[in-house]
Amino acid sequence: MLRNLLSILFIIPLLLPTFIKAQDIELFTQINGRYDFTFIGNTLNPSENTNTTPTFLFTQSSAELNLSPNDRIERAYLYWAGIGSGDTNIKLNGIDITPDTLNNIVGTFNNYSYFSAFKDITSQVQTSGNGTYTVSDFDVNNLVPLYARNATQFAGWAILVIYENANLTLNQINIYQGLEALSPNPFVNPPITDNLSIPLNNLYLISNTGAKIGFIAWEGDRSIQEGEILSFSANGTTNTLSNPLNPSNNAFNGTNTETNSSNLYNMDLDVYSIENYIVPGTTTATVALQSAQDYVMLNTIVTKLNSQLPDATIAFENPNLSCNSREIPINYTVFNNNSTEILQANTPITFYANDEAIATTFTQNPIAINDSESGTYIVTIPSTIPLNFILKAVVDDTGNGTGIRPELIEINNTFELDIRLIIPPSFNALENLTTCNLGFNRSVFDFSSYSTLVTNETNVIVSFHESYDDALQNNNPILNTNNFETTTSPKEIFVRLDNGCIVITSFFLFTKNCPPIIYNAFSPNNDGLNDTFFIEGLKNIFLNHELSIYNRWGRHLWTGNNNKDDWNGYVEDGFGSSLAPAGTYYYILNLNDPDYPNPIAGFLYMSK
Repeated sequence: MLRNLLSILFIIPLLLPTFIKAQDIELFTQINGRYDFTFIGNTLNPSENTNTTPTFLFTQSSAELNLSPNDRIERAYLYWAGIGSGDTNIKLNGIDITPDTLNNIVGTFNNYSYFSAFKDITSQVQTSGNGTYTVSDFDVNNLVPLYARNATQFAGWAILVIYENANLTLNQINIYQGLEALSPNPFVNPPITDNLSIPLNNLYLISNTGAKIGFIAWEGDRSIQEGEILSFSANGTTNTLSNPLNPSNNAFNGTNTETNSSNLYNMDLDVYSIENYIVPGTTTATVALQSAQDYVMLNTIVTKLNSQLPDATIAFENPNLSCNSREIPINYTVFNNNSTEILQANTPITFYANDEAIATTFTQNPIAINDSESGTYIVTIPSTIPLNFILKAVVDDTGNGTGIRPELIEINNTFELDIRLIIPPSFNALENLTTCNLGFNRSVFDFSSYSTLVTNETNVIVSFHESYDDALQNNNPILNTNNFETTTSPKEIFVRLDNGCIVITSFFLFTKNCPPIIYNAFSPNNDGLNDTFFIEGLKNIFLNHELSIYNRWGRHLWTGNNNKDDWNGYVEDGFGSSLAPAGTYYYILNLNDPDYPNPIAGFLYMSK
């Protein structure tokens, strides 16, 4: 830390770094119960820094954790800080540590960087318990010559331990962290005294017994005592914090009030009683720092307050919605976790749809600390609320946004989900399909496109079935919609549309007898090709057809029907040769079908 030495006053204005205030200190977490906190840690400085000494920093140091046998470790957080942009690979008791977060401040005058790092080490400390903790492989010595120019070569570490003991009062531990700095300059005219004010919110005090506040700070100097004041303000009153190790004008002076050490060079682990500075009902307070010369970086603030209050929170399951109904059963649970008092019965719970209060119910029983109560309530969504809306439950809310229970945290009472009411899907009428009879009323249809044509809505499951009951129960879906074969005409196909509501529509498949295709030439030479007079789409389709063959002089030669083979050129009455000669013949085809009342007549040619 910079020294107020007459021999170097003429160069000090050039060496003083100006800090950018960054990573505002704000609430990190709250822990409620029978808890207290302590600090352990150590510096890596072999002596308090000047612009000439120390010329090196240790790369490891140790500290002892000595909790009582009845203390149970709840949380443990490691902080380490120093010169440079950050040593992010250190060890704690031989275990590699990398930070969860890393904060930096940069000096604007010389662009020197300073850092603080944070790591949650709860599981490691819970496993190790009491004993020696050693931070090692923390090495920033390559930067010492540079940072010694303005006497800011430092490094150190601290562990914040939150512990539980059944004999403690019900307390609330508030942890605030970040990295902010004071940057005074006494060597300009007029001198600059820097101030830093940090709000402490989300407090609620039942009793001031045992109230205390602790700090982790870096770069404080014992020998600089120029207007260095740490104050605490609450309820309109400001008090300067001090204790036997920390004079009122030198709050950051390399001390650890937990161990009564005054050789924690260039770092501070200090705890102050604030019993006399805070009163029941306090919800906010302010910590303020002032320095006229000393450069101080504040990393962490911890408060312990006797706050015997519940903390109501709520959650509910994704509701089971009914088709075409605006009644919603809500299965909810009210919690009183991380609290210091029971939550009384008859705490109101209000349900909102798009911020419109629609119903209020109440808890039935007192809810103990870390316990919960579940219930079901059916709400009716007004018709003015659209199908898509936000369903919100707010515990300790009478229906107008106000509650009746003081709580540890007043901003965590809400739970919400996006809801879409289910109405039957709309559908388009599907055209009936007709295709040709392939024989014995067999036909094949392709209605695969109907799965997208039947509705314009998304999130609708479409399936096809051969009966209404199958569609209703979603049984035996038709899978080959692009090649569906049937021998029944008309055939009704049922379409199931499912979006949570079920709608069933249908269309018909019709089979018709299409006009036959007559191939009017054949050659009965037994070569296996075109040996008979073949008419496509006739046999097994027009079951009552009659086909007559005549020669060109009108003599009847052959008659066929659905039960006879195709004409192979032979004459039935056998005049002359039984095989008719090559030439042109005349046919008459009576389909005997109401759709084709007139006979079909034409010529055919038979070759040999």
